[in-house]
Amino acid sequence: MTRRGWCPGALRPMPAGDGLLLRIRPHGGRLSQSQVALIADLASEYGNGQIDLGSRANLQLRGVREARLPELQAALAEADLLDGDQAAEARRNIILTPFEAEGALGSDLLSALETGLRRGPDLPAKFGFAIDTGPFSALQDASADLRLEQSPEGLILRADGMERGEAVKPQTAARRALQIADWFSRQSGARRMRDLVARGQLPPLRQEIAKPDPVPPAVFLRREPFLFAAFGASTAAALAGLDTGLRLTPWRAVLPEGLPKEVTADWLCDPASPVLRISACTGAPGCSAASVATRDLARALAPLLPKEGAQIHISGCARGCAHPGPAALTLTGREGCFDLIENAKASDPARRQGLEADEITELIRGPYAAQL
Repeated sequence: MTRRGWCPGALRPMPAGDGLLLRIRPHGGRLSQSQVALIADLASEYGNGQIDLGSRANLQLRGVREARLPELQAALAEADLLDGDQAAEARRNIILTPFEAEGALGSDLLSALETGLRRGPDLPAKFGFAIDTGPFSALQDASADLRLEQSPEGLILRADGMERGEAVKPQTAARRALQIADWFSRQSGARRMRDLVARGQLPPLRQEIAKPDPVPPAVFLRREPFLFAAFGASTAAALAGLDTGLRLTPWRAVLPEGLPKEVTADWLCDPASPVLRISACTGAPGCSAASVATRDLARALAPLLPKEGAQIHISGCARGCAHPGPAALTLTGREGCFDLIENAKASDPARRQGLEADEITELIRGPYAAQL
């Protein structure tokens, strides 16, 4: 049950340096007020009280004790927060736009996709879907392999990495998406759709309609009262204090569905806060794969950054879990020090190696100030 090498779930948690890591995938990224309160209680009772907000509109309980895992899972099942089996849970990677009203088109597409995915196909752990059918295109930067999007010309199904999509009807869109997912499952060695597209191995989709023009997150994150968690790290107390239903998002933020009772200092309200421009994984000691304390460095660097600028990624190891893609500046932990990588991923070749935290601080103040 607790081997490494997959994306964790609630039925299949993963060991970390601080205990088991258990990921909860709410349907459509939405939590009722009672579910929010329950998760906060469970995080305190069965874990260490730390809650991570994931980049796929889910959340993770940390420090879960294995001996009490069955009790925790039973409580989640009673609250409709558990899948029927591990395989179904692993396939249900669906991000629904938080900007669409409940009961609208996206909800129907979500229900149809979830139903179809219970029966397969067998997909890689990170393969996912995005339902971007709100009033504007918000999810183009979110991790997904197949995208159902609302364009000015109607609903389209688009493979990640392709500029154009196939026109689909709401009644058959989910079925068509599952057909393409099944095609993907039969491509030998395929892990992500974008990689297939990049090497010219295109899925059998008609390229009829251009993808919708996206609205940048810097614009739409100011339109609603989002609450952000620095590095995606929140707590049971911070969650419990809100006392409202929530919509989870890919931006490591929550969107309250009512007026929060209490917004603690754990939450940030300004999307332009410099600390939100830094992606940092759990790091040491919470992750056994990390050799550096990533978030200590992130907190030291945040006051040195302007309100607007490029992204910094601090990773405890070369896997780059907090930000799998390239960043303007990536700092990767290796043997207790940091490697500095420019405009690339955590696993790419470094420009400088073996840096201490104080050396990095001086670089950010000096030679790299203009780039950030």
